[in-house]
Amino acid sequence: MKVAVLGAGAIGAYVGAALDRAGVEVHLIARGPHLEAMRRHGVQVRSPRGDFTARPHATDDPGEIGEVDYVFLGLKAHSYATSGALLAPLLGKETAVVAAQNGIPWWYFHGMTGHRLDGRRIDAVDPGGAVSAVLDVRRAIGCVVYCSTVIERPGVIRHLEGTRFSLGEPRGGVSPRCVALSEAMKAGGLKAPVEHNLRDDIWIKLMGNVAFNPLSALTRATMAEICEHADTRALVATMMAETVEIARAAGSDPQVSIEKRIDGAWRVGGHKTSMLQDLEAGKALEIDAIIGAVVEIAALTGVPAPALRNVHAAIGLLNRTASVPAGSA
Repeated sequence: MKVAVLGAGAIGAYVGAALDRAGVEVHLIARGPHLEAMRRHGVQVRSPRGDFTARPHATDDPGEIGEVDYVFLGLKAHSYATSGALLAPLLGKETAVVAAQNGIPWWYFHGMTGHRLDGRRIDAVDPGGAVSAVLDVRRAIGCVVYCSTVIERPGVIRHLEGTRFSLGEPRGGVSPRCVALSEAMKAGGLKAPVEHNLRDDIWIKLMGNVAFNPLSALTRATMAEICEHADTRALVATMMAETVEIARAAGSDPQVSIEKRIDGAWRVGGHKTSMLQDLEAGKALEIDAIIGAVVEIAALTGVPAPALRNVHAAIGLLNRTASVPAGSA
């Protein structure tokens, strides 16, 4: 098996290191000091489950790698449309693309045979078809990530918690390519269940992301602080309830209670969400996949979702103003 990790940041490098440990031929695509450190010293994983070092090939040139069996995308969803030049050398006729992203994927309504929205493009995550032009939905393997990692310093990945990467076909069922990847990931020490219906998993994870990510960026609060403040806790519950209503209107049925989901977030403690981390780092916020697509699906299915719409408006303005230098007109 030959795997390229495009965007070998905190999650991508961790997955690549695990696959390398399982004996898979792994190629990490990265840049800057992180790339140079991985070239010199390998990927150094620091984890409560045990530290280890892996030494997969690392490069900034996909042309050195050639066609692979799987591309694991460690990029943010808003970078997908511009990834074509990097992807092209890696894609053979049967290459699968594993999109390990937060939120709603660009392929979401692909393969929903019999559903009135089957084949419908979601503009928030596939504007004008720009993403599907680069990432053919037939290549897609969905991936829901239940794992938290950070780049402690270039080349060093701090694994905080979780090892689960749920896999699934957009059309549902269990495919040989999902099973083969799952077995390789498990051999490297990860949990990688193949789900018959990954969309339910997407919504369960999204219930937390859609509320905590934008609220944390707007308030600069950790997940625990949001849960411990009565008004924001109530707002989270409202946003989650709206999200479940949208999921059901779109044909899914996430089976988890809202209070259980909130309590799980509270137990994480003083964790900063990825959106808050991106805001503090001056990066673009991953709004479209996490909340924009949910609001769009609400419109498609006739669900009002006022709380989600209002928070979406506020986080959209924050993303715009945070990127404008102070003193600009």
